[in-house]
Amino acid sequence: MNVKTLPQLILLAAVVVLSGCATQQLRGTGDLGVVVERASGSVEVVETSGRSVLGRVAGLGDLSHASVNYSRDGRFAYVFGRDGGLSKIDLLEMRLVKRVIQSGNSIGGAISQDGKLVAVANYTPGGVKVFDSATLDLVADIPALDASGKASKVVGLVDAPGNRFVWSLFEGGEIWLGDLKDPAHLVLQKFTQIGKEPYDAMITADGRYYLAGLFGEDGLAMLDLWHPEAGVKRVLNHYGKGEQKLPVYKMPHLEGWAATGSELLVPAVGRHEVLVIDQKTWQEVAHIPVHGQPVFVVARPDNRQVWVNFALPDNDTVQVIDVASRKIVQSLKPGKAVLHLEFTPRGESVWVSARDDNSLIVYDSETFAEQAKLAADSPSGIFFTHRANRTGL
Repeated sequence: MNVKTLPQLILLAAVVVLSGCATQQLRGTGDLGVVVERASGSVEVVETSGRSVLGRVAGLGDLSHASVNYSRDGRFAYVFGRDGGLSKIDLLEMRLVKRVIQSGNSIGGAISQDGKLVAVANYTPGGVKVFDSATLDLVADIPALDASGKASKVVGLVDAPGNRFVWSLFEGGEIWLGDLKDPAHLVLQKFTQIGKEPYDAMITADGRYYLAGLFGEDGLAMLDLWHPEAGVKRVLNHYGKGEQKLPVYKMPHLEGWAATGSELLVPAVGRHEVLVIDQKTWQEVAHIPVHGQPVFVVARPDNRQVWVNFALPDNDTVQVIDVASRKIVQSLKPGKAVLHLEFTPRGESVWVSARDDNSLIVYDSETFAEQAKLAADSPSGIFFTHRANRTGL
């Protein structure tokens, strides 16, 4: 019988522990992302290097119109559910870390520049709630009472440089700028009478201009965050439904506006066109005919292409615009009910969700060849971790 001494046993235990460490595979998060499965209240964790599904995290509640932000290290995803749920997910361990029900109905959120605060926009009862990103403890509760004292739904919440957040009041027709450098002493600026019923908003990639679309009238309300003292200006006065009202099957998402150098490519409301806007003058300089009513207009990271999806009844199609020539260079049929598309960080591939086909299709963005097709349960939004390092996403 081989009897080991105490030092030998300690050495053997150390070898076993070290062997376990050696077999545990370490990985980064730069090629990870999540795909929202709205029907089942879950997300798929995916990776873009091998184009595969790594796992699924369930129990996230109502994910219709859900959106996602990331911690600055790209490890944790914050999922904003329509039922007011805020969920924190660990992508590496593929588990739900914590979930809080913070309202009756929410519409999205944002994470602060320093990554320490997560803000949520609420429809019911309205207002913005701000949470500690590590613990999901409530840090600030900001009711959305307009100048007349009436409550409003909050829309278009984005992060801005300087640990600030910007949002709009739908019924109140106001834009608010919240400075949370010191969360215990919120500094709030309110801009009133900015237009009727702001329904969504975006912030330019440099964090300078906040633009709110108006549902109740044409035009956009713009706030220059370099000069907030100048107030809100009206731009693109003809942008919207127009004098000749057209049926609008789905209002376009402003987040999908594509900045390509000095120009913005934006979806026209109700028309089969993508508009080209000069960012210096904020005037429309061209319009590009497309297959249907555009919803998302997304630029490839090198800005050479813009990919477009459409509202019903044309939501089985994606078209590609060559920015230099302003021509359609490709039309694709990924599947039924294309809801979203997302480029990989450097833009060599684009992932497309086809909800009614329960599939994700990955295309080579140069040749347009299909690279992969993955199963997902009624997929909608696709969110990759490189968003962690971009303002407004």
